[in-house]
Amino acid sequence: MSDTAVSSPSYQCGGCGARTEYAPGTAVLRCPYCGHRQQIAGAGRQVREHAYDELTALPRKPVANVGSHRFVCPGCGARTESDALAQRCQFCATPLVADVAAGELIAPEAVLPFTVDRAGVRTALGQWCRSRWFAPNSLKKISDAETLKGTYLPHWTFDARTRTDYHGQRGEHYWVTETYTVTVDGRTETRTRQVRRTRWYSASGTVGRDFDDVLVPATTYLPDRQLDQLAPWPLAEAVAYHGDYLAGYHAVRYDTEPEAGLVAAKARMVPVIERDCRSDIGGDEQRVTSTHTTYADVTYKLLLLPVWIAAYLHGGRSYRVLVNACTGEVVGERPYSAAKITAAVLAALALVTAIVVAYLMVR
Repeated sequence: MSDTAVSSPSYQCGGCGARTEYAPGTAVLRCPYCGHRQQIAGAGRQVREHAYDELTALPRKPVANVGSHRFVCPGCGARTESDALAQRCQFCATPLVADVAAGELIAPEAVLPFTVDRAGVRTALGQWCRSRWFAPNSLKKISDAETLKGTYLPHWTFDARTRTDYHGQRGEHYWVTETYTVTVDGRTETRTRQVRRTRWYSASGTVGRDFDDVLVPATTYLPDRQLDQLAPWPLAEAVAYHGDYLAGYHAVRYDTEPEAGLVAAKARMVPVIERDCRSDIGGDEQRVTSTHTTYADVTYKLLLLPVWIAAYLHGGRSYRVLVNACTGEVVGERPYSAAKITAAVLAALALVTAIVVAYLMVR
């Protein structure tokens, strides 16, 4: 980012002069007032993967040492500071998009554009609300327009060719006949049964796996657990980054460095590699006692993923709901209505009582 105030691109409508913003599911900017459409320049450029070894040569700073970006609104001229990549002017709502080519931070290489618009996300939230048993009536408020915020969240993706040497054991099952005694009517009887046993043999070998687009959140803005639940993402539909895709939306800059991202990506590779080792060992059971993995041709890119974020208050606590803005998948926290649970319990008790009374009357 820059310590110098930089004017954001102008998103003035060529038809009526109002502001334009990115239209979900398209490659155009559209005016929400007159419908005028403008093609996004450069759409169709190929997404590139970057060699991880070249990171040290980049003229970047640690993100913790990078200051806020200073926006100059092209609509009203207001000057604001923010560490966001994109937002709206707080005075006139004009879209503001930062210049990501300033060099202090790694620029996004790709963006997965919004495809679910506000109407679509309200439909998804409505279906989610109706499927929540014993939810309070306040849950319905999350589908209100003023509670929804379209946000691009940064993620790292990593590719790698891996080679893993392993040691372990292969277990093979066999059956033996076991004799045992039981007492029946005071008499002891001898019986037999088949019991499964396992023979273990030493095993070792080498497995290879090519990983493509291992996805790791590059922000602490939301918990990794919630972001992971929004998967899968249609990553094949990602396009080369262009600021116009951010117009009208909020975009968070990364606060997790790529080095930490690679550590997290390798941790996500571990269970896949272990499954490969077990498959290579074969047999009926497997034990993997040690592994050593080498990584080659490691590449990375910074990718922005679209999420609708809704929040609402209940009982003095704030609850958050996320919607995958490509698939409509909903992940969220929800409270429980004590009144509805109590009513359900009383209704169940009344039903059980009625059944018991009816049963006693017919006896």
